[in-house]
Amino acid sequence: MSTHHFAPTVFYNTMGAHEPACRIRSGDTVVTSTIDARGDDKHLRAVGVRPNPMTGPFHVEEAEPGDTLAVRFDRLYPNRDSGWTANVLNHQVLEAELFASMAPRQIVGWDIDLAGGTTRLTDCPPELGGFRLPLAPFLGCFGTAPARREHIATASSAEHGGNMDYRRFTAGSTAYLPVFEPGALFFLGDGHAVQGDGEISGTGVETSFDVTFTVRVIKGRSIGWPRGEDDTWLFAIGNAKPLEMAVKHATSEMVRWLRDDYGLGDVAIGALLGQCVEYEVGNIYNPMYTMVCKLRKSMLAMIAGSEPDARREV
Repeated sequence: MSTHHFAPTVFYNTMGAHEPACRIRSGDTVVTSTIDARGDDKHLRAVGVRPNPMTGPFHVEEAEPGDTLAVRFDRLYPNRDSGWTANVLNHQVLEAELFASMAPRQIVGWDIDLAGGTTRLTDCPPELGGFRLPLAPFLGCFGTAPARREHIATASSAEHGGNMDYRRFTAGSTAYLPVFEPGALFFLGDGHAVQGDGEISGTGVETSFDVTFTVRVIKGRSIGWPRGEDDTWLFAIGNAKPLEMAVKHATSEMVRWLRDDYGLGDVAIGALLGQCVEYEVGNIYNPMYTMVCKLRKSMLAMIAGSEPDARREV
């Protein structure tokens, strides 16, 4: 197990079978950085182009199609004292007449207090008073190379991950991603200092990040859609349009997870999810919407014999 310090110089606006930027092994840790969604680095230099330029891809030597790549986010934090957002809500969440009456859409600045762990609008409207938000950093966009040698734009998302904008992928969480290409080819970027559910203004507080992550390959374990977990939750992701299709993908992936790893039957799953499931909107702005099906780990802890099966990792 090694630690790699990788300074990116080339950034991609598609996820696909690009030339590996760095070769690593299962169990390795990577210390790297990302640039913001417009392509600006921590010095506010334009080193990439919009939308969502990605760091990577990282080629994981043991990963083969049909495996699962587990990515633990060890550290995610802004590396500059400024960010930006859109100033008004987007049309996907507003009635047409109301959206037409809104102020013109513009980009506005945010000040980030790195030491204090907060952020506020640079030119804060007086009606917000001392409005200041605690930082809740996460990566809006990450994933593996898609299947069938596709190159999918980083504005969108699918089975491989992509621009999901789900704010529970914070430091300490683990993402599970399908492997479609040899080496998995893991990409990451689109750092958000904070964001509400759905990214309903079309942005989080966009900024550049310092990132540390650790990878594991789960051999012979095939999943259909991205999954994740933290200390409290299991969550499964569906990326699709219309929104109801994203709900179906996310819920189906959770059902497969409970069947395959926890040995639960259909009636048990029906009782558990039917009464205990929770949903969140990851994104309702992008070309594909993201829905999240969540289950508290404490619910599984109540069920005798529901420990997850051991899976072969390398």
